Amino acid sequence: MLGCELPGARLVCRKSGQCYRTDLRIWRSPVGGLLDLEFPARFDWPRIRARPPIMWRYREALPLVNEQNIVSLGEPITPLVPTKLYGRDVLLKLEYLMPTGSFKDRGSSVLVSRIRELGIRRVVEDSSGNAGASLAAYCARAGIECDIYAPASAPAAKLAQIKACGARIHQVAGNRRAAAGAARRAAASRYYASHSWNPYFVHGTKTIAFEIFEQLDGHLPDALILPVGNGTLLLGAYLGFCELLKAGCVDRLPRLVGVQTQRCCPLARAFKDERSPRGPVRPGKTIADGIAVADPVRAEQCLEAVRQTKGTFVTVSEQQIVDALRELARCGFTVEPTAAVAVAALTQDNRTGRLVIPLTGHGLKAPQRLVRLLARKKRRS
Repeated sequence: MLGCELPGARLVCRKSGQCYRTDLRIWRSPVGGLLDLEFPARFDWPRIRARPPIMWRYREALPLVNEQNIVSLGEPITPLVPTKLYGRDVLLKLEYLMPTGSFKDRGSSVLVSRIRELGIRRVVEDSSGNAGASLAAYCARAGIECDIYAPASAPAAKLAQIKACGARIHQVAGNRRAAAGAARRAAASRYYASHSWNPYFVHGTKTIAFEIFEQLDGHLPDALILPVGNGTLLLGAYLGFCELLKAGCVDRLPRLVGVQTQRCCPLARAFKDERSPRGPVRPGKTIADGIAVADPVRAEQCLEAVRQTKGTFVTVSEQQIVDALRELARCGFTVEPTAAVAVAALTQDNRTGRLVIPLTGHGLKAPQRLVRLLARKKRRS
């Protein structure tokens, strides 16, 4: 579409190295490769700090030509709250205070804004809940038709949130991988607004790094501990911190600690074995359904990001996740099970320093499950 080319930017195929114009309506390269968006982020901190405390204050660092195309639900700068958990001082970033209740709103706001700018009127996505709910809300805001492919086991409350926003839900027999396959087949005739495939999504989640930088008065934490499924928050944080480093705002990167459940941990296994993932794992049933991703699309990038920051991957048990839910609830934080995964890792990783943990999803997304889990008698892990 005319006027949509991002100045100084390009789409780069990770398979072939070929570069493409940013005004093309593509979500992967012609040879089927993942696309990265190379974009010249700019930071004018006096201007940024004079703007309202919302995510789009960083608009010169976000890939959009015309700000009239911004699709926003008022994404706030989420609080960074000092808390003591398991006897350790941490900073909790309350991502569940985003408009639809999860960090996915960062990516959806930027992605849907760019979709609007490209003149796309109908999209498809696959999701077990939060990504679909977020995309559905932003598409509703933009007047864009949206089809969500979800596994039949997806939480009912999240499906209700998707449906309430007017998106069409297609429930697929099988797991998340089956839903993703169905969505990609549908994308043969529609634009795939995938939070894992689409290169614009992580340019939204990267804003968490900018916020942390500002909230710590121009400093960075020693480590950021995150739950990882497809890795969109981990990759976004890594991208954001790298952009701050390139701009000369910081002189190092924080250590990234990715956390997976023991019942679905393809990245943790690959990291431990110092190899690439060998195809999809067979996931067990886990209460952390938001990160039950057997075959992460950007697995190699996730591993590379953690290695580049001298970070690590940690796995936690189902009981440790429940214990973390209780620990958070005693401090006044109500989150869904997936969001407690990173807190559970505090019992596994004993390195010291300033630690930031994003709480990625609100507990009210799974209220009945939360009641059942917290009512369980405490068992040994």
